[in-house]
Amino acid sequence: MSDQDEPAAGNDTPDSGHDRGDGGGRGDAQDRGGDRGERGGDRGDRHDRGDRDRDRDRDRGDRDRDRERGDSAGEQSREPSVFATADRGPLGGESDTGGAATALRAVRTWAGGAADRLTTIHGDGTVFEGNQIFALHGSDRSLFVQGPVPPETLDHLGRVYCATAGYARMRDRLRGHRVLVLCGEPGSGRKATALALLDELTGGKVFRLDPRHGVDEITEDVLQESGGHLLELLTEDARAEGEPRPARSGRGEPAVRRPATRLSELHLDRFGELLRGRDAYGVVLVENGELADRLLRGRYGMYCAPPPADEVLHRHLWHLLRAEPDGALGAARARARRPDVVRALGLEELRPREAARLAEHLARHWRGEMTDEQLVAECASFVRSQAREWFAGADRPGVLPEALPALSAGAFRVAVAVFDGSAYSLAAEAAELLAWELAVTLDPDHAPGRRLFGTHAEHRPVQARAVLEDGELDLGPAKVPVRAVRFQGEALAGAVLGEIWHGYHNVRGPVARWLRALCDDARPEVWVRASVAAGVLCSWDWIHGFRELVVPLAVTDEPRARMAAATALAEAARDPRVRPAVAAVLKDWAGSGEDTLVRTALLAHGYVLAAGSVPGSLDALARVVRTREATDVDVLVPASFSVARLLASGEPEPVLRRLRQWLDDGRLNLANLVHLAVIRALATRTTHLWGLREVPELDEHAARPLLVALLATRPALAPELARLLRHTLATARSGEAALEALGGLLRRAAKDPEALGHVRAFLPRLAVDRRDRDRLRGLLNELVRDRDRPLDRSAARRMWDAVTEGANR
Repeated sequence: MSDQDEPAAGNDTPDSGHDRGDGGGRGDAQDRGGDRGERGGDRGDRHDRGDRDRDRDRDRGDRDRDRERGDSAGEQSREPSVFATADRGPLGGESDTGGAATALRAVRTWAGGAADRLTTIHGDGTVFEGNQIFALHGSDRSLFVQGPVPPETLDHLGRVYCATAGYARMRDRLRGHRVLVLCGEPGSGRKATALALLDELTGGKVFRLDPRHGVDEITEDVLQESGGHLLELLTEDARAEGEPRPARSGRGEPAVRRPATRLSELHLDRFGELLRGRDAYGVVLVENGELADRLLRGRYGMYCAPPPADEVLHRHLWHLLRAEPDGALGAARARARRPDVVRALGLEELRPREAARLAEHLARHWRGEMTDEQLVAECASFVRSQAREWFAGADRPGVLPEALPALSAGAFRVAVAVFDGSAYSLAAEAAELLAWELAVTLDPDHAPGRRLFGTHAEHRPVQARAVLEDGELDLGPAKVPVRAVRFQGEALAGAVLGEIWHGYHNVRGPVARWLRALCDDARPEVWVRASVAAGVLCSWDWIHGFRELVVPLAVTDEPRARMAAATALAEAARDPRVRPAVAAVLKDWAGSGEDTLVRTALLAHGYVLAAGSVPGSLDALARVVRTREATDVDVLVPASFSVARLLASGEPEPVLRRLRQWLDDGRLNLANLVHLAVIRALATRTTHLWGLREVPELDEHAARPLLVALLATRPALAPELARLLRHTLATARSGEAALEALGGLLRRAAKDPEALGHVRAFLPRLAVDRRDRDRLRGLLNELVRDRDRPLDRSAARRMWDAVTEGANR
């Protein structure tokens, strides 16, 4: 594009205030609340350039005289421009709300719901009734109990056991050392593997040793000649449960106490010699963690990987249905693959114990002893049983530092629930903060510390039935690679949060304080996740959650906390039973006169969920804006952001109709709301206007301005979008900010071929008359001649030609 093709700079944009053809200023002139300058511009008074220059020089002279006298009254009396920060978000910057992927992943995390009460009886003599754990053995630690494993148990095991990987090496090591340490998670098949090994080497002479005692407490007289001995070792910290709370000396300092014995290879060497003297064998079971990590590096430890769940399920079904007609096994396995059963289980991979339970349910279903609904309900109990097992008595023995490892493990599981699929570093740090809250609640007299070199990051996710994998974190303008952590099952997050929220009232306080602190974090990847989780908790118990989680955030002066409160309220309103309560709160806040509460209510209505529909949300926004001054920036900024968010919610048609109605209404405050929303659509990337509902059509346009995304996905909206934008450009008070935002959109489009195609098709709709074309050509001239960031001339030429096409329509 040559200079001859371009209008002369400085003469390209006439006064935009008197374009009457597109409705610019028609409704504004009916409002008598605006200042004289704005009313004059909207009526289209034709002042020549000399009059405007004299007015501007006179204003500048007045300001200079005020500054020289040190009198700021002149500046204070000037009305601030509503559009001075039209391109800023409600949190201060465009990208402060973060990317859409973060919010949508958080919403998907909680789709499974909460946990219900369940009673489970396990084969090791432990009964879980609701949230209480009862041990069916005595409490006298001085008596070392042992007992033989019944022959029928070993016989059943021989028929259904599926050998784990490395079984032969385990057998050889046990035969050579007499002692073997099997490390793994409860339910992973390690106990069955230990029994199978001991049964094979001793011919069925297998005994279980008292788990309340450690390896260092075993004496020769408790070992059986030529027998196999199984010891399921409690963690080192749990073994200190029976020890009394440390007394304090007269000076107030804790008395010295002998620490619990740490299991080492020295103790295992001694145990092996005792066994060798009795021609016996011993297997010790250790749960994954720091102790397991240490023992795995020695000569006794081996990791017991769970066998494939499908193989375990098949073996158990074969055993249970062996007397049934042909086809029973295949039919039962087909039921296990039914979508409703898989969805109810909510686990990617069943552990052997769970596969055996599922086989029992499927066999009963085949025999007609269980209906489809009962089968699905039993399958849904698997994740609840896992969560109940994780947290039952997790604070024993009730004092620090003994309880801190178990509290840290529980905190990590809760953190993974909130940050499921997000960066491991975020979940790990959040877990440390929650562990501190739990610790000071449990034992206020002791300041908890942090282990620096505890369980390695590669092993810690196993404590939460989670995995580490490569992932992406959506920052908004870009996505960065992260090391992500996620549960191995979609239902685990809901089960974990439901277990602690419903089952343990005293945990609510530290969890609420923890979530509020996370909601105040500057990183959207943190506060968005925390606010969505807070909303889920509110939907589960509105009375408690609203007061403890939402209100403290809503009344602060921190914009981020208010946005978090709005997000939590919207997420809570997803539950139809809670929605009326949320709507009532937002109505009270909107009319309260408290600025912080009003802004929070305006932000909450941008998510659709609170009002139940897009028109209902727009009505709620308009009710507030109509009662405020047309220059009330504190109201217009959050309201316009919510309108733009509604425009990106997947239902843009009712939003555009309402914007046109607001312009026709004639009130200046509503007109300003429309213009600000249009400017946001020009300047804000779609990803920053994320909501709590899925809008898949916008995903591939997330990094583009919302206007471009709508043109790409809803081309039929182009005429209405053009009319609104022309009105905003032609209105004197909003024209400059809109033109600047349009220039930014053109710059982005010049670097994006697909977006450039959509913009070129749109520009002729903005060039309806000569004044429109002069305005657009002047903008292109300015962008091309920018000495710091000149617009690409090839792209500018294509845009120029598109503007020219508007004259031929």
